[in-house]
Amino acid sequence: MDRIYLDHAATTAARPEAVAAMVPLLGGGFNPSSLHAEGRAARAALDDARASVARTLGAVPREIVFTGGGSEADVLAIVGAARARREHGRHVVTVRTEHHAVLHAFDVLEREGWKVTRLPVGADGLLDPAAFAAALTPQTTLASVMLANNEIGVIQPIARLAALARDRGVLFHTDAVQAAGWLSLDVQALGVDLLSLSGHKFSGPKGVGALYVRGGTPLEPLIVGGGQEHGLRAGTENVAGIAGFAVALRLAESERAQQAPRIAALRDRLEAAIVAGVPEVTINGAEAPRLPSHLSAAFADVPSDALLIRLDLEGIAASAGSACAAGSLEPSHVAAALGLDDRRRLGVVRFSLGRETTGREIDSVIARLPALVASVRTPAHV
Repeated sequence: MDRIYLDHAATTAARPEAVAAMVPLLGGGFNPSSLHAEGRAARAALDDARASVARTLGAVPREIVFTGGGSEADVLAIVGAARARREHGRHVVTVRTEHHAVLHAFDVLEREGWKVTRLPVGADGLLDPAAFAAALTPQTTLASVMLANNEIGVIQPIARLAALARDRGVLFHTDAVQAAGWLSLDVQALGVDLLSLSGHKFSGPKGVGALYVRGGTPLEPLIVGGGQEHGLRAGTENVAGIAGFAVALRLAESERAQQAPRIAALRDRLEAAIVAGVPEVTINGAEAPRLPSHLSAAFADVPSDALLIRLDLEGIAASAGSACAAGSLEPSHVAAALGLDDRRRLGVVRFSLGRETTGREIDSVIARLPALVASVRTPAHV
């Protein structure tokens, strides 16, 4: 039985072109900080990758800092920028539905004595710009709002929020990890000061991320010990991984105009079938702009872990909210923030599509899903 992979929001397989870029550097890669010919060759590969990523983002190469992944990029942006501006003020702002890397970074600041405002979202998953503006004070140093939510795919009005922050002299960071390949990442249009990416979300290698740092943005390094990455991230660079990252990002952006509408149509087909064929289901974020790849469904009286097991046995890979995926009996923080009722908040399942997803696969899921949901619904509500 061929398996159907609908968990691209969690990770994607590295595409062949990215692997091909990595292999020569894995076998013969050298330290790009060395002055000899081998080191200069590694430096050239690193510089080429940095320039490629900068072009995709509408940035300049010096504004790109490579990291060990999206989580590191998030923490460097938030903790590093806040600490660098500690004399400006000790108030920071974020949103309750952010990725845990962002939320935990703000927890670090809070333990250091910063005041943290965590804003709610509406039932549609959207942050109210007026509430965001009202939260900014003369002591606010930094705000962080994700471009697109990793669980429900809701797209926040980042350009508008960043403009509000800029008018108040507040640095603005966005976690764009889920958005690559689906939305424009033009940092000039977005107006952000800091933007995080992770390679394995767009068919690049795992363990490689990038942080855009607008020129002139103060940032205190978290990893010290060398002058790599413009002095912002010490440690010998993962040249092979960075090369694969750059290739994957370039191709994801070049294919976006063709892939995004195709995947959105498949997602909409699956969503319509779920709504029509499964009783008592809520589509999270349905009233808001969403990534074309994400479909988050809250099934009433259906334990998400039980449904995920049944799906897996049928050869279908999907996921739930992050806390549920970790084996917790509590709903994910995103499901809780949406205000789902008790019957639905533990029944959230995320189907996330990718560039390999086909119509035949979606039709296969549609044919089997209603019976699978019925099989795990609690007896009192069957």
